[in-house]
Amino acid sequence: MRKVVTLKDVAQRVGVTAAAASMALSGNERISDSTRSAVQRAADELGYVPSSAGRALRNQRAGAVALIVPNSSQHVFGHNYFMHVLTGVSTAANAHDAQVIVSTNADQENGVAAYERVMRSRSADGAIVTSAAIEDRNVERLVESGLPVVLIGNFPYLADAVSVGVDDVGATATATDHLLQVHGRTALVHVTGTLDHQTGVDRREGFLRAVRAAGVEERSIIVEGDLGEESGAAAMRQLLAEGADFDGVVFANDDMALGGMRVLVDAGRRVPEDVSVIGFDDFGIARVTTPAITTMRVPAEEMARLATEQLFDRIEDTDRAPARRELPVTLVVRESCGCRPAADER
Repeated sequence: MRKVVTLKDVAQRVGVTAAAASMALSGNERISDSTRSAVQRAADELGYVPSSAGRALRNQRAGAVALIVPNSSQHVFGHNYFMHVLTGVSTAANAHDAQVIVSTNADQENGVAAYERVMRSRSADGAIVTSAAIEDRNVERLVESGLPVVLIGNFPYLADAVSVGVDDVGATATATDHLLQVHGRTALVHVTGTLDHQTGVDRREGFLRAVRAAGVEERSIIVEGDLGEESGAAAMRQLLAEGADFDGVVFANDDMALGGMRVLVDAGRRVPEDVSVIGFDDFGIARVTTPAITTMRVPAEEMARLATEQLFDRIEDTDRAPARRELPVTLVVRESCGCRPAADER
């Protein structure tokens, strides 16, 4: 059987990225005349045929955008993050009088279905992807399909794809530095997020960067979590059972911080007097716990709104924004680290 020629094959023939090849074939003015000619010539020589989804999008509009959540079984739909994302996407879509179609699948093994529904149908004019795993190569297939796509999160292996996210490495380093420098903590624990997602890897790297710079890496401990409240509790139970010596914990999200704090308090470890705690996200629960959780505030709704606006710009072929947009993450000081909360947090 004859091998199907993909957009990536065309891009490799010319020596450009798949995203650049896609823009060249669509006549995008951001691509030089010489490159457009070279890409078209390579496509003709290789016999490249654009996907049906790509052709449909050039000829007609569906009046809808797709929000692809590849795997909803673990932590997405049950987490406040998804509601923030859905609100941001819906706000922008409503402003463009467009519908939002959510495409997902219950397990990662069959998560390809979440992409296939969008790529093979004409139901959406473009797609936003969130919560994709590092090894999920369907993201790359979607980007190469010719469909306008914007990614929420960090995708270092797709440097030319349009994405909106935050600096998870820098933000976690900031949180860790706060415990080290402001509170004088020297024996720190980091409970990670899921390490098959870039967010978990980046937040772990931020923690390691900070403890290395402070010269306390040898006293630091990393425990893998899964972003659920119970995994934060399990991490603390494990360390207490092992007799681990620690005076501060940086959790990769607030849910785990809540679970971990409950175990610490039940074991007679005072928060923050004995153990300082910092979470991450600030999607709701951090303000109402006792003590309230110091955390890094992620602007998830704004990320989703901006991603959707950029998607509509790409659909209209008017996007002039950089391929990568990063929004700031803010340290919100509350009681769990040992600080007095800001006036508007009381």
